[in-house]
Amino acid sequence: MLTALSRYGIRVAPDTARIIDGCRRRGEYIRGPALGEFEARFPERLGGGYAVSTSYGRMAFYHLLRAMNLPPGSEIVFPALTFWVMPELARTAGLRPVFADVDPATFTMDPEALARAISPATRAVVPTHLYGLPCAMDPILAIARRHRLKVIEDCAHVVGTKYRGQPTGTFGDAAIFSLHTLKPLNAYGGGVAYTRDAALADIVRAQIAALPWPDVKRIDNRLLIGRLQRFFTAPLVFTLTGFPILWVSSLFKANPDVYLWEPIRRLDPLPDSYLERMANVQAALALAGLESLDEWTRATVSHAARLDAILASAPGIETPHRPAEREHHYYQYCAYTPARDDIVRRAVRRGIDLETLHVDVCPGLPLFAEFATPAPGAERATAAIQVPVHASLSDAQVDRIGRTLKRVAMAMAKRGALVPQSSSGG
Repeated sequence: MLTALSRYGIRVAPDTARIIDGCRRRGEYIRGPALGEFEARFPERLGGGYAVSTSYGRMAFYHLLRAMNLPPGSEIVFPALTFWVMPELARTAGLRPVFADVDPATFTMDPEALARAISPATRAVVPTHLYGLPCAMDPILAIARRHRLKVIEDCAHVVGTKYRGQPTGTFGDAAIFSLHTLKPLNAYGGGVAYTRDAALADIVRAQIAALPWPDVKRIDNRLLIGRLQRFFTAPLVFTLTGFPILWVSSLFKANPDVYLWEPIRRLDPLPDSYLERMANVQAALALAGLESLDEWTRATVSHAARLDAILASAPGIETPHRPAEREHHYYQYCAYTPARDDIVRRAVRRGIDLETLHVDVCPGLPLFAEFATPAPGAERATAAIQVPVHASLSDAQVDRIGRTLKRVAMAMAKRGALVPQSSSGG
């Protein structure tokens, strides 16, 4: 039987069940000492500073915006290719999102586009370290300093990467990290607001302290959903459940991905679950995950190197670009192909689940129609595919993924089927 491989691999700390049970037995499921310990340990990976745990990574951003007390109506610049929630939360906080195009080779903010996006009303910029690759921080910081802009790094896809030897998240005034189930450090939800500014950290901490604790049922549900996601992405279970849906969809050129993601919508008023604190059990899981983080990272980087070697001679496929001054941890392995949708469908029929667009071209969303601006780099980025390299894969599975993708590309090239992919969406 063909065993299918999912695009997703969830990082689970060893002894997760024991950690959860221990928090329950000690009465530390919602409140407890792990929160303080995690907030002390997390900054150690960044060379110092202050961390405040939050209900979501996105809410770390919201609380930082409130703490910075930017003038109402101020403009804040985002990359055109980012998760829609971030600019929407800026708008909810009373600010005006503005979009700067990305470099399609790295998928990160183009410094020249940032410079063009700045106006007298601009007060902040959000460099998004995307897919595991840091932004070009030197030119971005130079522009920010020249215009006296606040810099909030979006590190949802990176924990521990470096730019010129310095950890991402430590360049700007503050940074946000996500602890979502599918992120590099998984606590089944939650986030971190990070800064080296003690006064700013104190303001964020006071905002969080004024919020209620989540109830047990909400945290139970998050842990249950996380366990189910892990269960259904295991190769055998995925082969028998999710994969048949993808296989049938490939025959009809349908895209079931639209059902996997949170609906794009206004976030004013904020959902109740946003305005809570992170649970102690989540902090305990994040602490355990920190112990395995480097091992997981080594696995994804090794997997990416294997794919690079296999795909180097694959016709029509452009492997991920990594500038010499930047580490890449490959939260997503993004490769270009001139026939994205055809290759995705043909790979699925051979048991390899590929993903197309993982984030959003925000200027093209109806949600941000009033802020629309041309973003050809971001549109070009929609032609990329995300190839599985997650840490739970074995070397043999990665080799199979690479060889399958190469065979598909070679067969299509032989038939002259590697036609250009439209960049109109993903």
